[in-house]
Amino acid sequence: MCLLCCWVLSVSCFAQQDTSLLYLRFPTIPPFKLIKIPDSTYFTKEDLKKKTPTIVMVFSPDCEHCQEMTKQITANIKLFKKAQIVMATPVGFSYVKKFYEGYKISNYSAITMGRDPTYFLGTFYKVRSFPAIFIYNKKGQLVNWFTGEVELKKIVDSY
Repeated sequence: MCLLCCWVLSVSCFAQQDTSLLYLRFPTIPPFKLIKIPDSTYFTKEDLKKKTPTIVMVFSPDCEHCQEMTKQITANIKLFKKAQIVMATPVGFSYVKKFYEGYKISNYSAITMGRDPTYFLGTFYKVRSFPAIFIYNKKGQLVNWFTGEVELKKIVDSY
């Protein structure tokens, strides 16, 4: 029994895995590819405005917290006049389009909404709950992140 305990301890000590998060190891905006709502054109990292703070929000249209955050952002869009917002979701086009139309996202030029059909951003950020918000400064460097609803002031103060 003692031998078994020693073996288990030695295996667990030497079995080191890289558990660091990708977005911390690579703290710049990842090379994403979204299918934009409503026109199904592609939107990538290269399409972002240069030298502009970027907010990436991974969300789900049926998430109540995501709905509330979207209401708050759109109602206070003037707070984000110096930033661009990318809202990405893995769910089907019809669901996202309904959300897009319901929240009148087309009225907000600072917001780009798209489908992430491969869930690249969710995997990159290791999203466990929605919304997941990642904030990059004008140099494209990660400066803060939040999970769940967060005060808009905390987001704006981050970039």
